[in-house]
Amino acid sequence: MASPCSSSSSGRRLLLLAGGDVVVALLLLCTAVGCAPDGSDLTAGFARMELQEGGFTVQSPYDVPVDRRYRYDAGTGVRTFVVYATDKPFNNVTATNPRTEARLPTYYYNHNSSSSPTTTTTTWQFEGHVYVPCGTSGASVVQIHNENGGTPATAMMLHVYNGTMRWYSGAEVERDVYDRWVRVNVVHDVEASTVAVYVDGEPKLAVAVVRSRSHYYKFGVYMQHHDVSPRMEARWRNVSIYTKPY
Repeated sequence: MASPCSSSSSGRRLLLLAGGDVVVALLLLCTAVGCAPDGSDLTAGFARMELQEGGFTVQSPYDVPVDRRYRYDAGTGVRTFVVYATDKPFNNVTATNPRTEARLPTYYYNHNSSSSPTTTTTTWQFEGHVYVPCGTSGASVVQIHNENGGTPATAMMLHVYNGTMRWYSGAEVERDVYDRWVRVNVVHDVEASTVAVYVDGEPKLAVAVVRSRSHYYKFGVYMQHHDVSPRMEARWRNVSIYTKPY
């Protein structure tokens, strides 16, 4: 059997989940944000938000200095996230798994609530390049978090298991992601309650998601529940948030 670290061509297929309505949603999203192979039109019509460094909140094991699990290189723009399977949670109250993630609570969004800083926006897009070193397995690398205390806790998670990126622990999104920079775009149509995922500009997945009163993006490494490696690492660069008004 070939090692998951062996180089091979990536899988090229589109996953459509949760019925025909999502197929229509994907076609509309392709029309709206573009499905060019090079991804050049994915952000057309969107407004890029200015991300301030102070808007990034890093959650990491509470008993370890943050700089032993997270590093930002201002010269290259690369954010490196590391967590170990034996690490503690990000505080001494939660029972969640260990993580080192950047949280973007300053840029939360919701369903046209008067409390939202973006009441005229219906579609949000996360864009970034992720590099997962060979050996990392059993970790979420990006997610859309729902309101705190909400059920479910997330609207979207992309996990990496043995070199394959998956929708949670299920459908394959992209194979052979180890040791290369992968461009990830996540488009969340809040009012339609749909999420579309693109990898290197190609549409990979479209799903219907549960509504929540608010959402925000998180990225880094968050240990999951199976096929977990002793050490997990992800590097992110060129992270941007885009919005599209009504």
